[in-house]
Amino acid sequence: MSMTTPAGWYPDPGNPAVEHWWDGTAWTGHTRPAATGAPTTVMAAPPPARRTGRLLAVVAAALAVTATAAVVLRSGEDPPPAARNSPAPPTSTGSAPAPAPPAASPSEDPTVVVDQLNGITLPVLDGWEEPEFLTDALPTVATVDAAPCPAVTSRSCRRGSVSSLTATATGTSDPAAIARADIARAAERAFGEDALGARPYGGIRSHQVVAERPAVVAGRTGHLVRWRVTTGQGPGGYVQSLVFPSSLGSESPVIVRFALSAGPGAPPPGTMDEITRGIRPIGSSTGGGVGSSIGP
Repeated sequence: MSMTTPAGWYPDPGNPAVEHWWDGTAWTGHTRPAATGAPTTVMAAPPPARRTGRLLAVVAAALAVTATAAVVLRSGEDPPPAARNSPAPPTSTGSAPAPAPPAASPSEDPTVVVDQLNGITLPVLDGWEEPEFLTDALPTVATVDAAPCPAVTSRSCRRGSVSSLTATATGTSDPAAIARADIARAAERAFGEDALGARPYGGIRSHQVVAERPAVVAGRTGHLVRWRVTTGQGPGGYVQSLVFPSSLGSESPVIVRFALSAGPGAPPPGTMDEITRGIRPIGSSTGGGVGSSIGP
């Protein structure tokens, strides 16, 4: 039996000042400085080959500490309070890593959804929630309210959703170029063919660019592109691709995709700007920017 380690930030065994992102199956290229004062937990998974010697040294040191503790306990002395209250180290079988659970994070705050990989939180507005079931693993907030899908009335379609992801294989780090390239994918994901091969809105018929401008998000300068989409059935809606550099060490571009229905009872397009202003770096009480746009 094997144990699966959840995705998250874990200390680099060869450099305690750096943390690496484990995506649940493998290490990625994302890094960030280790949190000051945070407890250090060493991943049990094998890191890249160049760190193997260092990892063996860490494991040997841990075994020496364990042996010393065993000698003290056999002598009949009571263990110190810290030893009595400390949880047992995690164990695993097979090749899956088994680090100790990360320390408490902002994910315990019901007013935000945390994107640990990209170092941001998405605000949960009144009437919105973090969906319990998703077709992908992206950090997402969505409206509680839903309605029968226009073209597949046996299913329900949310009136609004917002998801964040890392831009990959773009060939550029320019937020404007990435946003312009991503908006069509965002539209197809929201109003085109879904993961099950269905077209809840009857497909996309046409679109109109209603906004394109620089934007300040979580204290970083980025760019947004917004479309008004006409669908085969139903009132259509709005989609937006918002791109900005991560505040983490690797500064990989972050994409936040917005989708709002244009039907009765749906959030107004201005909700996109409200959510944009509420996107914050993890651990920050303010967005660190001047709003959703730059200039008049």
